[in-house]
Amino acid sequence: MFVAPAYAQATGDTHAGTQVAAEDHGGGGFPPFDPQYYPSQLLWLAITFGLFYLFLKRVVMPRIGTILEVRRDRIAQDLDHAARMKDEADAAIAAYEQELAEAKSKANEIGQKARDTAKAEAEAERRRIESDLEVKLGDAETRIAAIKQRALKDVGSIAEETASAIVQELVGGKSDKAAVAAAVRAAGA
Repeated sequence: MFVAPAYAQATGDTHAGTQVAAEDHGGGGFPPFDPQYYPSQLLWLAITFGLFYLFLKRVVMPRIGTILEVRRDRIAQDLDHAARMKDEADAAIAAYEQELAEAKSKANEIGQKARDTAKAEAEAERRRIESDLEVKLGDAETRIAAIKQRALKDVGSIAEETASAIVQELVGGKSDKAAVAAAVRAAGA
C-alpha cells in the first residue's frame, strides 16, 4: 500500500506501506523452478496440452478444414468460370475474325465490282468517242474529197486558162479553147 507524504510525516515512518514481507517458500527460490513442484507442473502441463489438443482437434481444425474446403471450392468455381469466360472470349475473337474476313471479302468484291463498272463505263465512253471521231473523220474526208474535187475542177479550168494565155503570148494570137482543154486533160491523165 502507498502512503501519502502527509501521513508519513505524521507517523514518522516514510517506508510504512511500501515494504513487502518476505515469505518463506520452503527453501527459497522461484517456485516453478523448485523440483518438489515438478510432478504437479507436469500433470497440469499434460492436462492443458490434452485439452488444448482436443480443442484444436474438435473445434479449430474442423473449422479450418471447412474454410479451406470452401476456399478450394470457390477457387475451383472461379477457375471454371475463368475457363468458360476464356472460351467465350476465344469464341468471340474467332467470330470477330470471321466477320472481319467476311467484311474484307465483301469490300474486295464491292471494290472489284466498282472497278469493273468503271472500266466498262470507260470502255463504253471510249467506244462512243471513237465512233464520234470516226463519223467526224468520215465527214472530214467527205468534205476534203469535195474540196479536192472542186479544186481539181478549178485546176483544170485554171490550167486551161493558163495554157491558153501562154499560147497567146507565144503564138501571138487567139488559141483554140477546145484544143487547149484536150491538151490539158491529156497532160493531167
